[in-house]
Amino acid sequence: MKNPGQFLSELKSAGLLRALRNVDCLPDGMARMEDGREVVNLASNDYLGLAHHPALAEAFSRAARDGGAGAMASRLVTGTRRAHSGLEEALADLKGTEAAVSFSSGYATSLGVITSIADREDTVLMDKLSHASLIDGARLSGARLSTFLHNDMESLRKKLEHLRSANPSGGILVVTESVFSMDGDRAPLQEIVRLKDEFGALLLVDEAHGFGVLGEHGAGLAEELGVSSRIDFQMGTLSKAAGVSGGYVACSRAWADVMINSARSLIYSTAPPPALAAAALAAVEVIRSAEGQELRRHVSVLADALSSALGMPGRPVSSIFPVVMGENDAALAAAGTLLERGFLAPAIRYPTVPRGTARLRVTVTAAHRDVQIGRLGKALAELLHK
Repeated sequence: MKNPGQFLSELKSAGLLRALRNVDCLPDGMARMEDGREVVNLASNDYLGLAHHPALAEAFSRAARDGGAGAMASRLVTGTRRAHSGLEEALADLKGTEAAVSFSSGYATSLGVITSIADREDTVLMDKLSHASLIDGARLSGARLSTFLHNDMESLRKKLEHLRSANPSGGILVVTESVFSMDGDRAPLQEIVRLKDEFGALLLVDEAHGFGVLGEHGAGLAEELGVSSRIDFQMGTLSKAAGVSGGYVACSRAWADVMINSARSLIYSTAPPPALAAAALAAVEVIRSAEGQELRRHVSVLADALSSALGMPGRPVSSIFPVVMGENDAALAAAGTLLERGFLAPAIRYPTVPRGTARLRVTVTAAHRDVQIGRLGKALAELLHK
């Protein structure tokens, strides 16, 4: 059992102690700190700026007035409302799958989905930099957990060859993110799809940071690369580009029914408020509309501008820019310097990222303006130069 005093003291000495703070996230890519200062918010995952979109606010308030503030029961009892079903139908339609299942959070989605797919007889083969929730889901499933080197297709092939040689009929679930949350780089999905087909594996792709931002209709990297139909499980969140909260998986009808009947994070949890589902449905409608296309174009333009300012022209489009400082103290000092200049970009440290790679994680959103990104580019360039 932890000794609280010793545990917290050790965290503080290592530069790893965290504390909660109140931050008001405002429209136009701004945030208000506890002391009243308004700064440019570079720590938001609201990639399309939909959290303050009037269509979402109206859908939320209307559903709350009509159906109450909460769902009052789990999904399998009386917690499923038309808003939940409508959201799942819209997600399946956008993703081009037979069905979709929504969850209360992205973390609950990872746990519920992976534990429904894999068991003790199977292996979950995961990109080494996959999100903590995916790792936890794999561990909870009881399956053997193995990793391949980040975005390294030779490493993935060797692992698949070894697994197939050791157990020709064993179940294998390959897991990767489409856009990685801390580095902003993309998975080589076309190559991963080819390998999973070659070795008879299933594939789960977490589109948490690709959904809404990539693809002609905002369905994610799988849509952009034309491989959606060859991915068994397309997972994602509603708490980033969709501007609300929750998670989902899009898959076949049969697998959706398996999850409805076995995903403990769905079965044993009160359903998300119907108003939240209604707002998420409004977000999906914006994402796939002409307005959504324009928001994605704007994010792309701003990301290109920041890439050029940082001497990274031609970088693949992503809303995430890692500014790796190395040691914890250096990252904390850099975050403090940026805050003094009017930019909020908290330091990201172990265990969120590997030891020795503490960083600022800068995100560009459609709510930002050209002038803000221009100022940011200069500030980051000076910071990196020093």
